[in-house]
Amino acid sequence: MGAPAWRWALRAARLPVGGGRAPTAPRRDPGYGLAASFADSASSGSRDEALRDKRARILSRGLPKQKPIEGVKQVVVCASGKGGVGKSTTAVNIALALAANDSTKEVGLLDADVYGPSIPKMMNLKGNPELTPKNLMRPLKNYGIACMSMGFLVEETAPVVWRGLMVMSAVEKLLRQVDWGQLDYLVIDMPPGTGDVQLSVSQNIPIAGAVIISTPQDVALLDARKGADMFRKVQVPVLGLVQNMSVFQCPKCKHETHIFGADGVRDLAKTLGLDILGDVPLHVNIRETCDLGQPVVISQPQSDAPARRYKVGMILNPEEVSVSIGEVIVDLLERTESSQKSESISTSLTGDGTAEQE
Repeated sequence: MGAPAWRWALRAARLPVGGGRAPTAPRRDPGYGLAASFADSASSGSRDEALRDKRARILSRGLPKQKPIEGVKQVVVCASGKGGVGKSTTAVNIALALAANDSTKEVGLLDADVYGPSIPKMMNLKGNPELTPKNLMRPLKNYGIACMSMGFLVEETAPVVWRGLMVMSAVEKLLRQVDWGQLDYLVIDMPPGTGDVQLSVSQNIPIAGAVIISTPQDVALLDARKGADMFRKVQVPVLGLVQNMSVFQCPKCKHETHIFGADGVRDLAKTLGLDILGDVPLHVNIRETCDLGQPVVISQPQSDAPARRYKVGMILNPEEVSVSIGEVIVDLLERTESSQKSESISTSLTGDGTAEQE
């Protein structure tokens, strides 16, 4: 507060300050208030304009630009909204089925579940990855599949007690700091849910398609739908759904029981307008082979057991027309890629059907 204003405040409070005259307000130029008003308005306007410019610059950046993983042609993610529905088991067998479908294709498998990595156990792999001269990790390999997992970097029984930022950093390293070589397909086993990892992976690398795995149980279907909707929101094509643990057949009397319900995933697929990629039973062979690190696709390729459906018996419709799940996914990937190319061409055309000049 300046000296004149300070004196006026004291006089208004009837405090004696150097004289006995009645307090009078300090005189001001009649144009002072108007000028001050204009100055404040101009200052406020410039601040608003600066904020608008800053906001526009931030929005213009948009989402982070997707950067392909070096050496990887197509990425397929296996996801589920709910844990415990057999997602990792399905991801392992899908990777092996893709390799079995065409022996000339190279396939990799990435375990993006930092808190609960399952790939080392299911693929019978142990040890730490070696480093290349470029300081990149070399994937461990079994059954012809290049694998990378957080389970290779920590003790088997050690819990990973990390906050979100550390998990995101680990996932980024698993994606970018691995020497994948040349892969035709990289299958990513995603963690359950629709959180940071799913969003980050979806926005940072181009994904050819997502496979949603669920049991027919209502509680699992609620989260499976959320998973499918999330991928659609981030522009990732959903290839279809796999109904896992669909039926249990008694090994003695052959009676079939739908422990988790019947056809729940089929009904969800119809609601969402998606394909059913497979109908896998609850069978002891599937569980035993994964626990032994010998997945059913590789250990029992010609088995007549229901577990064979992973290899050549994935039920694709009620008439039980069956083909390899590897064939199904390859066909869907090709159709999706063709559709995306067609859309890209159509959006680059002008109204009169001629290509725009850049």
